[in-house]
Amino acid sequence: MIRIIVICFICLVSAPYSFAQETQNCIEKYEIDKKYTNILWYANRMGFSRTIGRFEKFEGFIELNSCDASKSKIYISIDTTSITSGVDEIDNQLRSKVFFDVENYPEAIFESTGITLTEKNRADIKGNFTMLGKTKEISLNVRYNRRAIDPIINQMRAGFSIKTTLKRSRWGMDQLLAFVSDDINIVIEAEALRVSP
Repeated sequence: MIRIIVICFICLVSAPYSFAQETQNCIEKYEIDKKYTNILWYANRMGFSRTIGRFEKFEGFIELNSCDASKSKIYISIDTTSITSGVDEIDNQLRSKVFFDVENYPEAIFESTGITLTEKNRADIKGNFTMLGKTKEISLNVRYNRRAIDPIINQMRAGFSIKTTLKRSRWGMDQLLAFVSDDINIVIEAEALRVSP
């Protein structure tokens, strides 16, 4: 009888640890590989063409949950001072108070709050996007491209293609709407390297 009680006690004590260990083993953390990631934006200019640009500085991580993909997470921080269109005059205006006001708001942040799988390799990811001091919910359309060992560096690598459209006026960026579209298309081609476990 005493032996049975001892065995049951061991099971009760070890169960939470085993569950925690199993949950932890489900999660792989990846850091955005800046060399092979591009964050691009497209803005319609009075219907004549689309101005195209990118952000050159950013960082972030992805937590992939292999046990429950809906519990995976994405965090991206963008240095808004690094916005560029390739034209100095346009870039100076983009960094001014008319648009990104980088002097007061040098950072934009996306943090996922929920993931819904739509196909085997696609998902809609909702999250909070903070820009110009305001936080609004947005949705990203994500395609999971590939996860495999990179033979060059012998490290696990994952790749994603991400799209979304933002209305800049939601964050108070509402000037010159007659000249630059309210809708801004965002395209992100991202690669990330596993850093744990």
